[in-house]
Parts: sequence; structure tokens; C-alpha cells
Amino acid sequence: MTVEGVNLTAVGLFGLASLPYSLKFLWAPVIDRFTVPMFGRRKGWLFATQILLGIATGAMLFSQPSRALELLAINTLIIAFLSATQDIVIDAYTTDISGPSEVGAVSGTKVLGYRIAMITAGAGGLMMADHISWHAVYFVFGFTMLLLAIVCTQISEPMLRERPPSSMSEAVRMPLIDFFKRTGTATGVFILIFILLYRLGDSMVNNMTTPFLIQTGFSLTDIGTVQGGLGILATIAGVLAGGAAIARIGVNRSLWVFGGLQIASNFCYLVLSYTGRNYSVLVLAVIVENVCYGLATAALVGFIMTLCNPRFSATQYALLSSLIAVGRDVLAAPSGSIAASLGWPAFFVISVVAAVPGMMLLPFFAPLSLRKSVRDLVEQPPIQTKR
Repeated sequence: MTVEGVNLTAVGLFGLASLPYSLKFLWAPVIDRFTVPMFGRRKGWLFATQILLGIATGAMLFSQPSRALELLAINTLIIAFLSATQDIVIDAYTTDISGPSEVGAVSGTKVLGYRIAMITAGAGGLMMADHISWHAVYFVFGFTMLLLAIVCTQISEPMLRERPPSSMSEAVRMPLIDFFKRTGTATGVFILIFILLYRLGDSMVNNMTTPFLIQTGFSLTDIGTVQGGLGILATIAGVLAGGAAIARIGVNRSLWVFGGLQIASNFCYLVLSYTGRNYSVLVLAVIVENVCYGLATAALVGFIMTLCNPRFSATQYALLSSLIAVGRDVLAAPSGSIAASLGWPAFFVISVVAAVPGMMLLPFFAPLSLRKSVRDLVEQPPIQTKR
């Protein structure tokens, strides 16, 4: 959109097209309640969503952002809905297969895979678009997703440790009742607000990084090379370090330390906004941002996993992770307007300030004095329901 001349305000607001990530909890109970034939409770849904994602992504071949932005938005909404559904299944799958001692390793591995895919597609798409059309790029992505759907048929289906919901009524209401029963009402509310705000500052920067770098004078190949090369390596380092740190210092302290580093990483882009087209500062900013992103996201994912009951893992994880999406897609949507109105330096300062409220909630449920995992705060027998 930036390359074809769409204004920054529209680019920022276009983040609303991924609103299904914020609303995926509405249909997550269906994933917990029903099973797709042939492959099983989790694998069946994964296969179905990836096939449909391949088709929808390939349909981007017909998009024309400069002439028909509305049609692009509709197709993007379809992709976002299917992708959000895939997220529900993957999050439930990883939660179902992980024990208390494996949270750090599992969260780190999942974030690593997600981040590598995100950077490879984003940076790879930018680099490909310098040599072929964007339409051809999306066709390649759609075909790749169809291949990945076939690969995913080879994963193992998690063993059921508890009886899944026996009705839609149970699948809808019991996850919330179970969550607040184990956390307590007040603590539960603080946790929900924290998840909403924890990555707000970083989300504002992520929404506008590519437009910022393009307007600063870097070519698409420059951006793709640095983000796709050094970015992936930095993310691997951050996620692996995050998973190891969670196992060593616990989820509580990880949220504190990595949240602080995440805030500090935004200052690198502030420096770049003053230096202009400086490749050394660009490399530094991308490395620091990706390392800190990997650390903070691994901690947040591990935290959410500790809050889920495997019986309702699809719905509970979807509810909690939807709050992350609300912060990213809704609260951070005005990022383009802020950058256009105040300029890039002021925008990056505001992104730092926006990250502070979430950190201020940590003492209510993750005090630094406690080394134990947040799981200890909620590890109570799940409430029983009548058959």
C-alpha cells in the first residue's frame, strides 16, 4: 500500500482488517466442542484452515490497492479470519502437549516458529516484490500454505487428559467460570488488562516500521535483507534466550525484565529517525528490536499458557490472546495518524510511554519477590461439571 501511494493514515487503519484476531474467542468454543473427521480434534481443524488459507492467500493475485482498496480489505478479512482460526488450533495444541516444566521451552519454540514465518514472509515478500509483482508474491505464498497443510498431517494428535465439553453451552460458559475460579475475580481482571497493554508500545512500532523505513530512504531490498537476515537470527537468539530464562528465573521475573527491554528497544528507532538513512543504525535497531521482541513474546506466551486449563485450552487461550490482538489492531490503529501528525521522533517517544501502563500492573499478580511461576497462583483443581 505504501509503494502504491496509499496514505499513512489508511495504512495504519488498515490494521483493523485483522480484527478477527481480536474476536477469535467468539468461535473458539466450536474448536473445543467439535472435531473435524479423519484427523482428530486439533489436527483436523489445522488441516482444514490451512487449505482454505492457501486458497484465500492465492486470491490476493487479483487485488489492486490503489484502485479497489475495499476489495483488498475484504480478502484480507477472510485471510485474517482463517488465520485467527489456525491460531486457535495451534495455541490449543501447544498448550495441550506441554507440562508445567515445559512451558518455557514450548513457548519459546512456538514463538520462534511464528516469528521466523512472519519475518520470512514479510522480508521475503519485500525482496521478491523488487523483482516480481506483488500479485505473484501472494500466489507463491498461497501455494506454499497448501504444501504446509500436507506437512501438518504428519504431526501427532494430543492425547485427551480430560473430557472435552459435551455441549456448546458448556464450551462457551465454562472457560470463563473456570478462569476466574482459579485466579480470583480481582486478580483475573488485572491479568486481562495487563495482557491487553503489555505489548502496546511495541505493536505501535511494528505497525509502522516498514512505512517509516521506506520514507527514511531505504529500498525494499535493504529492508528485506536486514529484517529477513539479521532479523531472523536476532529473533532466534531472543526466543531461545527467553525460553531458557523462563525455566531459570520463572515467568514472573521474565515478564518484568523482558518487558523493560521491550520498551527500551523502541529508542533505537527514535535514534534512526534523527540519523536518517544510516545502515549501521538500521542494523542495530532491527537486531535490538527482534531480540527484545523474542524475549518479551516468549514470556507473554508462557504466561498465558500457565493460565489455561487443557479441557478448555482453545477457548481460554483464544480469549486471552485476543486481548493481545485488541492492543495490536485496535489500540495501535491510530499509529499512522500519530506519525503523520507529529512526525516520526514524537511517534517513537509516544510508543515508549504507551508501554508503561502495562508494566505498572505487574505487582498485582507477578511481584518480583516471588520466584515461583504464575501457574502457582492458578494451579487449583478445575471446577467439575455435571455430565
